[in-house]
Amino acid sequence: MNRRLPIYFLIDVSESMVGEPIQQVEEGLSTIIQALKTDPHALETVYVSIIVFAGQPKTLVPLQEIVSFYPPRFPVGSGTSLSKGLGHLMYELRSNIVKTTYEQKGDWKPIVFLFTDGVPTDDTNSAITEWKQNWAKTANMVAISFGDETDTKILGQLTENVLHFKNTNVESYKEFFKWVTDSIKTSSVSVENNSSEFELAKIDGDVITKIDPTNPLPNDQQYVDDNFVVLSGKCQNTKRPYLMKYSKSIAPSIYAGVELTSKKYRLVGAYQVDNSYFELADEANTNFKINTEELIGSPTCPCCGNQVAFAMCGCGKIHCIGEESVSTCPWCGNQGTYGYGEGGFDVNRTQG
Repeated sequence: MNRRLPIYFLIDVSESMVGEPIQQVEEGLSTIIQALKTDPHALETVYVSIIVFAGQPKTLVPLQEIVSFYPPRFPVGSGTSLSKGLGHLMYELRSNIVKTTYEQKGDWKPIVFLFTDGVPTDDTNSAITEWKQNWAKTANMVAISFGDETDTKILGQLTENVLHFKNTNVESYKEFFKWVTDSIKTSSVSVENNSSEFELAKIDGDVITKIDPTNPLPNDQQYVDDNFVVLSGKCQNTKRPYLMKYSKSIAPSIYAGVELTSKKYRLVGAYQVDNSYFELADEANTNFKINTEELIGSPTCPCCGNQVAFAMCGCGKIHCIGEESVSTCPWCGNQGTYGYGEGGFDVNRTQG
């Protein structure tokens, strides 16, 4: 048996990744595998696994040779539990990496690509400590921030390879995943030549930059990603869950002659998800709220097309309504009629 070069993708699939980011990651992983299947060095050595995490972690693809690898569809879950994602990764490493003994050469040092776009919604201290004690010297990690609001200081505790991906358009995604592919190819050549075990491809500063992960931590440890507001709802007609995603927008304003800044959240879109969303959700009862006065825009239902996707039942859950005279909440089964009121009201938000 040839010595393996294990490649693990640890991917954030929290609600803030819903929409274009998760779609581009899904397509990007597919292009990586297609490219590696044409590379003779990668075919000889590279094995790939995909682990996702939101509130809970899950192995989507166990470690396997790329010739039999089939790219999966990515789920979306509630929360960004980096500690559980790391814990699951370390479990998989312990279970699957072949160690060198007197009788055989073990696997090459694993390479982990961590993709995340926001702030962990849990306490990461113990998981990071375990990684540093047990795996920092026996595995190579590359942490990539998708966007400008990632907590890079936490990523810097895991690895010195912290990169910022400027995900500005579809072409930048293509360039980014080409860089990941080239880095894997370069490393597979290095291990076969018994030189360096880990070598990243040349970084294009227009798409990817190496960053200094010494930015200060957020002042308030609320374990909620403040860069996005995501609300979960259910379609009254199909009973399918959906997510409404809002992105933070800081705007200048003047009050009593004083220049101020106001924080609002603008609608990005509404997206169907499947019931795996609940499987990957954090089991903790977070009870985070936001007032609707802070939200700009209201979508139609992405499941059935009802013009109002943002009706709140007395049970506190959100669902869609149409032209029916009496609506039935798909969460609790209560029936009632809805009207429009003035002013804002508090709604439950996800952790992001």
